[in-house]
Amino acid sequence: MKIRSIVRLLTALPHSRQRNPIVAAKSMTFLDAPRRAFSTALPESQELKEFTDYMEKLNNYEKTGVPKGAGTDSDDGFDLGRMRRLLHNLGNPQSKFKAVHISGTKGKGSTAAFLSSILRAEGFSVGCYSSPHIRTIRERITLGPGGEPVSAKALSSHFLKIKELIDMTVELEEGQLTQFEILTAVAFSLFAEEKVHFAVIEAGLGGARDATNVLTSSDLAASIITNIGTDHLAALGGSLESIAVAKSGIIKEQRPLVLGGPFLPHIERIIRDKALSMRSPVISASDPGNRSVLKGFSTACDMPRQLCDILLLIERDLQLFIELFDVQLRLLGSHQLQNAATATCAALCLRGQGWKLSERSIRVGLECACLLGRSQFLTSKEAEMLGFPGATILLDGAHTKESAQALLTMIKMAFPESRLVLVVAMANDKDHLGFARVLLSAGCLEAVCLTEIDIAGERFRTTSSSSLKESWIQACGENGADFLECKTVKDELIERRCTKSILFMEGSLMASIKFGNHILTAKSGSKNGIIVVTGSLHIVSAVLGSLEG
Repeated sequence: MKIRSIVRLLTALPHSRQRNPIVAAKSMTFLDAPRRAFSTALPESQELKEFTDYMEKLNNYEKTGVPKGAGTDSDDGFDLGRMRRLLHNLGNPQSKFKAVHISGTKGKGSTAAFLSSILRAEGFSVGCYSSPHIRTIRERITLGPGGEPVSAKALSSHFLKIKELIDMTVELEEGQLTQFEILTAVAFSLFAEEKVHFAVIEAGLGGARDATNVLTSSDLAASIITNIGTDHLAALGGSLESIAVAKSGIIKEQRPLVLGGPFLPHIERIIRDKALSMRSPVISASDPGNRSVLKGFSTACDMPRQLCDILLLIERDLQLFIELFDVQLRLLGSHQLQNAATATCAALCLRGQGWKLSERSIRVGLECACLLGRSQFLTSKEAEMLGFPGATILLDGAHTKESAQALLTMIKMAFPESRLVLVVAMANDKDHLGFARVLLSAGCLEAVCLTEIDIAGERFRTTSSSSLKESWIQACGENGADFLECKTVKDELIERRCTKSILFMEGSLMASIKFGNHILTAKSGSKNGIIVVTGSLHIVSAVLGSLEG
């Protein structure tokens, strides 16, 4: 579809020209922890106890793992009918605000954070629904001018208000409603009660059969597909092509689609063909006319920032263009720059429909956006609180080979000379070998410490450190790297390891970080290194939990 045809269709969309009702972020070491998990659960306040107790009784696939094919638009897929019936009983709250629906393998949460921040900077009332959470379930529902997690009081009060209707629906559905479905309905109902102008909605799994995919064309301002990768492969049909089909299920009739990318050509073709069949205009952040440039890194308030230019040109006449120079992003890495460009495209798309969004609001929104556990550096005070004064500790919830590559690229660009220690824990449904292969390519990698954590508060999906070790040893063999085995931090093998890798078998998450810090400081007291805690958002949660403790 030609650009001008796309834009004409965009301007003719339902609800176009609505104005803003208010004017106005090769030496290596392995640590093999004992077979015990580090709990990441954060006790909620007593005020929220009835809500959390209720949710704990529901089926939670984040704990048990998603069934094969559950995200596909097939007989194996989740039943969206029960979600629609639940929302109908709640008065269809999803029809009382304008939604931006986001799907994709990676980058959904960051793109949602960028776009929500942009909309708030303009003065809109914004609700954001995302998953998973890091420390508290309240993080999944953000509201207010600062995008704060919903308060325990507000969430509890609203849940109790609609609990009788939820109970009735749970009974009618014979107990089949899941925790994610109930939480999605509560979020939509709360957004309606708060009279938000926009709700930025992140799909949980896939798109076509995700509980969030109950939005109709009239509810939707735009859809976004960030990218396509192999995470949740079995649940989404077993191939990149089936994943693309599942995620393109969020495209709605005559509603604009924003693509992040870049995509493999045949995968992008699947998505664009679906958009064409739905008469949906497509705006791509990866089109040749658009350019995003990472220019360098700086430090502000003890935190690194990346300096970027974002130059987008889709259609000048309708103001679907912008030139932003020297944007300082708090979220680091070329992948986060791509997410920022995708969110900016979505903002321009909304502006093309008549919503007021100034260049200043877009810039401020991008620069203020942040997200727990994504390229998050602990402050010097936080590192000291953990017992590691002077240590540089980076938290990143990367858990696929694609996100591992993005993490590694960011580190190489921002800290090209730094020595690295990895502290890794993962869920059992991830590609451990692929993850290891990517991170083993880090040139200054000193140590990989393998430990264990609970996944969503349970052991069911936890990968044992011994199982992780097998994957890393296999990756070492493929990479031609040798390794040695150590039992304690003071093991003499550390001192005479020369160029060989070390396999260190000891303790818990905190013992892993302690060992990594020892490795980085052992050479004449040098601290030119970074401890990277990664492999899962749940290990990030555990570190942040230690700070709270």
